Amino acid sequence: MFTNAVDSAWRPADPAPVAMTATITLADHPEGTDYRMAVRHGSATGSAMRIALTAFTTLDGVSQGPGSPDEDTSGGFGRGGWLVPHMDGTFVRRASEWLDLADGLLLGRRTYEAFARDWPAITDPADPFAERMNTLPKYVVSNTLTEGAWHPTTVLRGDPVRTVAELRARPGREIQVHGSARLGDALLAAGLVDTLRLVVAPTVLRAGRRLMSGPGAPSGLRLVRHEATPNGLLLMEYETTGQASQGTYEGVTAFVR
Repeated sequence: MFTNAVDSAWRPADPAPVAMTATITLADHPEGTDYRMAVRHGSATGSAMRIALTAFTTLDGVSQGPGSPDEDTSGGFGRGGWLVPHMDGTFVRRASEWLDLADGLLLGRRTYEAFARDWPAITDPADPFAERMNTLPKYVVSNTLTEGAWHPTTVLRGDPVRTVAELRARPGREIQVHGSARLGDALLAAGLVDTLRLVVAPTVLRAGRRLMSGPGAPSGLRLVRHEATPNGLLLMEYETTGQASQGTYEGVTAFVR
């Protein structure tokens, strides 16, 4: 819960739990394969990469076209550019800190092609993102691309869940998903996302493609940090905890200490 309308501190939540090992079953995998992998929540001791998903969304869950009215007009969407009026220095600094953690970018084909077109054109030396976006290793999940022109690029062909699981098992820090809403949703449903960073804009659009609307088991999350920026963006960082739990409400006394 936020204590103020504007909370200038990037506040940690409760202490992280101890590392735990989870068995992830990918029932929808075409070959019926089960993946067993150690998922270390709140642990910095593991050497395997962590997959971090960053997503922009409105209060009603729309993730389409945050950057400009013509960024993504698919489906007749004409309400893009909703994030830009709320961006501020606090948001830019935090997003830059997040990118500092990346050892690579993991992208779907459409986002990759858009980024490969736009980011090399940004040559302002004061831009806090362009150099890193252009020089970090890129991994694009696609069965139609054979190579990428935005170097350095590796094309991950075949079953996306299998290829990303193999990438995630390599040593390193974070491999970050930016944009690529469908890819991020599929990886979250498959249990391959370790960290979810949400940027929520104080806007209700009532139209557009929703975030995390694909099929799959419900995902449990634990809030680890949160912040409200001066212009009203909510920045929230979660760790995944496996499948979401359920309960039955039987009155407030069970929650009062």
